[in-house]
Amino acid sequence: MIPRMKIVPHILAAAFAAAAFVSPARAHPHVWVTVTSHVIYDAKGEATGLRQAWQFDDMYSTFAIEGLEQKTKGVFTREELAPLAEVNMTTLKDSDYFTFAKISGKDVGFADPADYWLDYKDDVLTLNFTLPFKTPQKTKDLSIEVYDPTYFVDFGFAEKDAVALVGAPAQCKAVIQKPKQMSAAPGQQLMSDAQAMAMMDNWGANFASKIAVTCP
Repeated sequence: MIPRMKIVPHILAAAFAAAAFVSPARAHPHVWVTVTSHVIYDAKGEATGLRQAWQFDDMYSTFAIEGLEQKTKGVFTREELAPLAEVNMTTLKDSDYFTFAKISGKDVGFADPADYWLDYKDDVLTLNFTLPFKTPQKTKDLSIEVYDPTYFVDFGFAEKDAVALVGAPAQCKAVIQKPKQMSAAPGQQLMSDAQAMAMMDNWGANFASKIAVTCP
């Protein structure tokens, strides 16, 4: 029998695929993740990647750890959670780790993740990982979004200390921009049919907050 800890991420991955066929009118999240993100800079003042922490909701956390072996009841060490972290990161690769970066409107590619692990505290799981850029980026304008296009998973930035710049040049700043609310006057068409179709393919982006980093 395949250990449950190996099955869970694949169940979630299958759910992502199924959610892609759900119409936007019916799409709604089933898993909630609270995100903190640190943008890492090197000695040259170039951005080298992101260090993220994803805290899962308590219901999903309970489901994910069910059946896992543990030496102490109610306590999971990083070592005990390591196989689950490995499978999660492998599965997330197919979804680009739900992390999207742009510089001046152009996509920035990521390399394979590093330094990843799961921890368990206060009945919730947190996935920690570093996502390096393929090449260091020297920029005055960097934007980062973390979201699931299908909106099966709702990613939201933490209320406090959601973003930090580590080793950034002086006067660099980071702010979180909330998504715009969509509304229209009675009888007014909110968007064209072409725009609506484009939104269906990337529904989760409509609910995504953005980290906007600016440097002098």
